[in-house]
Amino acid sequence: MGGKNKQRTKGNLRPSSSGRAAELLSKERGTVPGFIGFGTSQSDLGYVPAVQGAEEIDSLVDADFRMVLRKLSKRDITTKLKAMQEFGTMCKEREAEVVKGVLPYWPRIYCKISLDHDRRVREATQQSFEQLILKVKKHLAPYLKSIMGYWLIAQCDTYSPAASAAKVAFEKAFPSSKQPEALVFCKDEILNVLHDHLLKETPDTFSDPQTVPEDEREAKFFRILTCSLLALKKFLTMLPNKEMHSLEEKLMSLLSQNKFWKYSKHSIPQVRSAFFELTSTFCQYLPELVKAEAARVCPALLLSIDDSDAVVCPALWEAVLYAVATIEDCWSHVNAKKGVLPKLWTVLREGGRGLATVIYPNLLPFISRIPPGTAEPKLEYFRTFFSSMIQGLSSERAIASSSESSAIITAFMECLRFAVLQKVDEDDQRQIHQMLICDQLIPLTDAVLKEHRLQSGPLFYQIAETLCSWEAKAELSNDDGTDEVFQKLLSNFWDHLFKMCVLHVDTLDADEKSLFAISDMLEILQNPKSATKPNNKKCLKIRFTDEDGSERNTENGKLREVRTGDSEIQTDLHRSSLLRKEPLESLVCNLAELSVVYVNEQKSENHLKFLSALLSSFSSNRVFQVLLEQGNDLRSSQAESQKEIKVHHESPSVRFLYVNLITWLKEDWRKDTNFLVDILYSVLNCCNSNDERKIILDDLTKMDLKWIIFLQIIQKACSSTAKLSLVSDWLKGDTLGERLVMLADDLCHLSLEPVATSSALSSSERWTLLSLVLSQHVKNESLIGESFVERILDKLQAALSKAKDLSEAGNTEPSVSFICDVASSFFSSIKGCLLMPSSEDLLLTIFQLCAQRQDATHLTDLLVCKLKHTWISGVNSLVRQLQSTQKQSTFLHKSALWVKNQIQSSSLDVKSLQVLISAVSELLSELMEADGQPGHLVGAYVEQVTPNKTEWEKLHESLSTEWMHKPLLEGRISMNCEALGSCVKLCGTTKLPGHLCTSALLSKMVLLVLENGIVYESGDAERKKIDNIIAELLYSLQWIEELENPPYLLLEYLHMLEEMHVTYEKFSALRNTSSLQQTVFARSEEHGRLWSLVMAKVIRAEKTVSYEMKQLFKTTEGFLPLTEGRLHTLQCLSPFLTEEEKKELVFHCVAKLMTCTQTELSSTDGAFGCLSILNSCLNDRSIDCDDLLPGILKIIISWKNSNEDSFLFSCNLKETSAQLLGFNIEMIRYLPLLLKYSTTPLDDNEWDFIMCSMLAWIETTSENSSFYHVPLVQIFACVSCDLASALSAYFELAAPETTESLPVNLISEWKEFFSEGIHNLLLPLLVKITGETKNASEGFFKNSVLTSLGEALTYISKDQLLNHKLPAKFVAGQKTNLPDKLQTLLNTLCPLLLFRARPVQIAVYHMLYKLMPELPKFDDEDLKSYGDEEEESALSPPAALMSVLATEELLLENILECIPVGEFAVIQPLSDEFCLVLGYLLTWKLTLAFFKAASSQLRVLYSQYLRRTKSLNKLLYHLFRLMPENPVLSGPASEVPNKDTKTFFTEDLRLDVKGTGVLSSQIPHLACSVYHVTLKDLPAMVRLWWNSCEKRIFNVVDKFTSKYVSSVLSSQEISSVQTSTQLFNGMTVKARSAAREVIATYSVDDIFIELIIQLPSNYPLGSITVESGKRVGVAVQQWRNWMLQLSTYLTHQNGSIMEGLSLWKNNVDKHFEGVEDCMICFSVIHGSNYSLPKKACRTCKKKFHSACLYKWFTSSTKSTCPLCREIFF
Repeated sequence: MGGKNKQRTKGNLRPSSSGRAAELLSKERGTVPGFIGFGTSQSDLGYVPAVQGAEEIDSLVDADFRMVLRKLSKRDITTKLKAMQEFGTMCKEREAEVVKGVLPYWPRIYCKISLDHDRRVREATQQSFEQLILKVKKHLAPYLKSIMGYWLIAQCDTYSPAASAAKVAFEKAFPSSKQPEALVFCKDEILNVLHDHLLKETPDTFSDPQTVPEDEREAKFFRILTCSLLALKKFLTMLPNKEMHSLEEKLMSLLSQNKFWKYSKHSIPQVRSAFFELTSTFCQYLPELVKAEAARVCPALLLSIDDSDAVVCPALWEAVLYAVATIEDCWSHVNAKKGVLPKLWTVLREGGRGLATVIYPNLLPFISRIPPGTAEPKLEYFRTFFSSMIQGLSSERAIASSSESSAIITAFMECLRFAVLQKVDEDDQRQIHQMLICDQLIPLTDAVLKEHRLQSGPLFYQIAETLCSWEAKAELSNDDGTDEVFQKLLSNFWDHLFKMCVLHVDTLDADEKSLFAISDMLEILQNPKSATKPNNKKCLKIRFTDEDGSERNTENGKLREVRTGDSEIQTDLHRSSLLRKEPLESLVCNLAELSVVYVNEQKSENHLKFLSALLSSFSSNRVFQVLLEQGNDLRSSQAESQKEIKVHHESPSVRFLYVNLITWLKEDWRKDTNFLVDILYSVLNCCNSNDERKIILDDLTKMDLKWIIFLQIIQKACSSTAKLSLVSDWLKGDTLGERLVMLADDLCHLSLEPVATSSALSSSERWTLLSLVLSQHVKNESLIGESFVERILDKLQAALSKAKDLSEAGNTEPSVSFICDVASSFFSSIKGCLLMPSSEDLLLTIFQLCAQRQDATHLTDLLVCKLKHTWISGVNSLVRQLQSTQKQSTFLHKSALWVKNQIQSSSLDVKSLQVLISAVSELLSELMEADGQPGHLVGAYVEQVTPNKTEWEKLHESLSTEWMHKPLLEGRISMNCEALGSCVKLCGTTKLPGHLCTSALLSKMVLLVLENGIVYESGDAERKKIDNIIAELLYSLQWIEELENPPYLLLEYLHMLEEMHVTYEKFSALRNTSSLQQTVFARSEEHGRLWSLVMAKVIRAEKTVSYEMKQLFKTTEGFLPLTEGRLHTLQCLSPFLTEEEKKELVFHCVAKLMTCTQTELSSTDGAFGCLSILNSCLNDRSIDCDDLLPGILKIIISWKNSNEDSFLFSCNLKETSAQLLGFNIEMIRYLPLLLKYSTTPLDDNEWDFIMCSMLAWIETTSENSSFYHVPLVQIFACVSCDLASALSAYFELAAPETTESLPVNLISEWKEFFSEGIHNLLLPLLVKITGETKNASEGFFKNSVLTSLGEALTYISKDQLLNHKLPAKFVAGQKTNLPDKLQTLLNTLCPLLLFRARPVQIAVYHMLYKLMPELPKFDDEDLKSYGDEEEESALSPPAALMSVLATEELLLENILECIPVGEFAVIQPLSDEFCLVLGYLLTWKLTLAFFKAASSQLRVLYSQYLRRTKSLNKLLYHLFRLMPENPVLSGPASEVPNKDTKTFFTEDLRLDVKGTGVLSSQIPHLACSVYHVTLKDLPAMVRLWWNSCEKRIFNVVDKFTSKYVSSVLSSQEISSVQTSTQLFNGMTVKARSAAREVIATYSVDDIFIELIIQLPSNYPLGSITVESGKRVGVAVQQWRNWMLQLSTYLTHQNGSIMEGLSLWKNNVDKHFEGVEDCMICFSVIHGSNYSLPKKACRTCKKKFHSACLYKWFTSSTKSTCPLCREIFF
């Protein structure tokens, strides 16, 4: 019904929905008869009015509730779930009265849905019920009885979220005190429901067999069965005791049913488990009832004890124990021997089948309830019982799980103790005891000793506990002889234990783990209280107290040993009872004696380790005596040993040490000596005094023992205070100290030389020993004497210093690594030694290794990381110590001096600086973290690293003066002296200048200080220091910014600063910058130059000029005398001043100018300075003082009249002073500003002065090109050319009203004399300079002269170019039709397109562009000779241009060939590649301009040339690498360009010499411009290329052109048609821009033709379609021919539509004039070379085009006439 894609009944527009159906029914109440639910049994209770008259009851329920209740009776789970959730929400949100209306219907729904198969529905039901209860509260009472049974079942739901939700609802309904009352109130109903569920219901009565699958029905039934059993249990446990009797009758009817008892054998484990739980509850609460039914209860429980289901077992055993405890005659109802015990033995033999932890704890209570008669004969009964348990323990499952095996062992021992206590005959008792010890306990112990997985279990503790209880009983003297029984039992136990242990020990290949297990067992038996308990998850039944008296020493994180503390060893045996002490000690002595025999005779390592373990626990003189006796028998002959023994004859332990232990220690083959050191400690423990111990250890120290032995002695001492007390005197002694110093010396020497790997391995333990004695401290004292610590550190520091100087990394690596580890552990454990000079030197050396590049230190990353960790931990400890002692640290002082020396040495590159800064930053961070007084140490450290005033000055001087070029040229500062300072060329440098390193490091340090908010006590002084440091950083940054082409090294440096966040913005965000501004201003006023530019930068960033700055010009006193510093400060301030302030400044300057004497003209405090400030103020047009400007010019003219020598007119600048040059430069700079801003007309004299001076200065520039290397001469040349450019622009762009106000003849004089004079000087100058300099990389200044020169030359006129005065230049073999003068000009200028300087290339392009239209006319003469040639002719564009193009193509191919066509190649601005690509594209722009100027016939020949050389194809491939994929001018790019989007195709490209535009977009824009022109002027050739491209490129070109170019070209083409002034006689042309159509109408006499030309969407790549409009008087065939001709002309000719139409019209005109068509192409005018048919056949007299005939002959390989087939010639 509800399928979404099925065909629906007509008119049924929506899919079916059970929810909506219910909604409709509820709305249309009363219109349909009452209906009955569809359930098959009484339990299917939905909300349904059952009879016709139920509407009034129905109307009591709210409409929304009604709909939800109906949804609840649906079958669909999702519908029910959503409905129930909705019901809960409505109960919560609606009024109580509304909700109460639902109550009559709720019980029926709840009883059904709370048993629903879906667990989510059940959970939601209980949650909704809770909301209902909270809303209706006590009004639920009348309905309780019908609900309570199901509610109780719900609380026992197997899905715990549903059960807990039901419990919560129950608790919300009744407080805990009222709950039993509620159950009593409903007890009958509850029992009825449960009775029915347990005895009457079946899977088919709970669910409809027709709709519910069988497995689902059964699952639901079994779940309800389980829940009902549990509900009955819950009911009984919650019911008050007094009510129990009233239930007996009802419950009896349940218990009397066989069906009920069959549940004990039910196939579903959950049902069985619930049944057994219920049975336990019956036993607990209704014992009488159970006793009455004992005949059913006992078999049901006892015969099920072999149930192995994990769900059932806990409940089963609980029920069994309740049953045997409750029913006295329990065992009479079953056959124990045949029915119960065999099942029990099976369970035990199988180790509880994985349920040992559940079953075994119940065994003791269970067997204690087995009646005596059943367990006869006792001996066999117990034998079977314990043997089964041991067999079960040996099962793999029990061994694998520690909890399982622990449970079995614990139960075994509990039952064993129970069995021992059984009262039987004396004879039987002896047999049973014998059996229990010999056949059970000892075999079990043996099994555990053999299986290592069981050794950590509780058996040994259980035995110890058992022995304690037996010993207690043996010591109590009773009349009944119990004490004797237990004494025999104990004696028996020790005898058998001894035999078993001997069996394990008395074999050569004794198992090591078994031996250790024996020693562990003996230790536990000796003193169970002090041994460590096994860490089991479940608590064992037998509890032991924690170790008493064994203190855990956790200092330095060392773990305490597992064995008992040494201090307790002696007291252990005293604590034990005498009954245990004697047998245990003799057992130990025997085992020790046995072991030492194996050690001496067989060299058995395992026995020696066993002996060590025994002695650790039993180090008594008795044991040593036994060992000595055994040893003396073997070694009595050794006289040397005997001599030593005489000294210590009184102590067997010491004698044993000298006789046996030292021999074992000296054995070289022995790898593991750890256990021998344990024996040593056992010996020391037996010594009487510390002096005796020290003598022994000193003797050992002097012997040639392995270092690892001493390492182990010290390690063990560190891990236990008891052991430390035994060896402390020796540790502090001189013998050990001297040996350790020698060891350190040997190690350091050894590791600085190449070593074999074996010795390297052995040295690691020696390093560990050094590390240990340096780092371990006891009670704040070092382990060894302080003097020895200092001497060892000296050795380490010396070794590290040498390692630093060694070149091969491989040799030093292990050494550095080990020293690192030693130092690290020393620093991190420091307790007072760090202020020793040796340790501070060591710390400094490690810091230096970390603060240098790995290339210099040759250390691996891992080592550097280690070293770093080491010095950081050292600094941490050092600072903590400084706080407590208030001493000075030499480390901090020395490291600061070293860092200062590093950064000022100019020997660092960026990487080295980065490493150094990183190390210093980490040092500062550590100081900040650990420093108690905020900033005390940090401030001192920064102070020590900061250079003093003279050092700063030296650093300034070391910076190259290259930075001056840019600001001087731009006029931001003016100078009239030669720059002092370093003239180092920066291009090849690899090391950073010291100033940059210093400012970067100090700035990073200051940044850390500011970020951490450290406040100093002397606030102002510290603030000033910080300002100085930030000012120096800004100085460094400004220096880099002013360099024209900073080397890559400096760009890397800037990137590093950005990464470290060392920026002005960061500093200004962290603190107020007003004091910094003041500092920078003071420096600027004092020094000027770069400081002034820094000041301008700060002002620009802060956007304010301080009051102090403005005082400079507010008063004459402040203004004068002008120093270089003040001059530069004012120049840099001027852009930020208001108009009024500028005026004030200008008045000061003019006043000073008027009073200048002749001697003051070129001084800073005279005319030079004032003019400089004036020029700076006038630079941007923001002040209104036009009336002053001509006055200043008059002052300048007066200077010229009185002292012309100061004006550098037409003179040699070789001897000229810098002051004069500076003065002239400022005068020249003033004149363009005067022209630009003066509104007052100038008179004749003033114009004459300006023009003549300009020409004279240009002459000086032209004559002194050899001195351009002098900075001021270069600037003089630049400003002279700029003045020429300004005048040229002034006259060229002058408005008519301006021209009228000029003196008469001025313009003609300019054009005829001055302009020509300028260009006659400048053009040769350009050629001269470019000839001398092969490229512009020789210096920025050459480039700047070329820029100004090029700018001036762009104003040269075509006539001046054609009348040039350049020397003749011709190329051998060059084909040309040009006059010599023109050819010379091309040969001179064209190669400059390849010049590696953009200004030259652009200037030359502008000059040549003016010439291009003049060139094609010289090829017209040759046209006649080309016309009649048979083969297709070609003509080269200007050869000079083509040769340049060929060179560029070759170079460009190498650069771009690796980039696929269609991918954008990014060209770095002003690189060599940039100049090459720029030259190439400019050459093509010139070629295309030349092409456009040519006539149609010439174009054919030129295009043929381009086709042959494939130049155009190469260009197009290159263009698709140089044009960006998205050529949008700026702003976010939209996917589809709309009309307003500005692209490189819609906007014109401005090619200025000075390059004001963005250089990065210049190449892409130029490439797009070239592509645009190519498509416009050579469409046919581009079309030809496009059609021959491979598919990928074809698609790229098509997509790009359609998207960005076609629309621009189409609209230009259409608009050119619309605006065309070309008139055709007899033809009219119209255009429709919207439809991209051109309509041409041709009429002659009676003939009328209309043609429609349609442009394609990818114009001009796609074909232009020509469609037929109206036609009158033309034959169809003729008409088709003409349409084909027009289509051919438009497709194949490289020109516009108008040119194509013109050609076509000529063709048609010729036809009407009577000229016959060529019979090959059926056209009068040839399609590509526009010639007429001239070649006639001698036979048939028909004429053909030469090109057509040539093609005919070559393709047919015959020379016959196409028409008459006669021989043509």
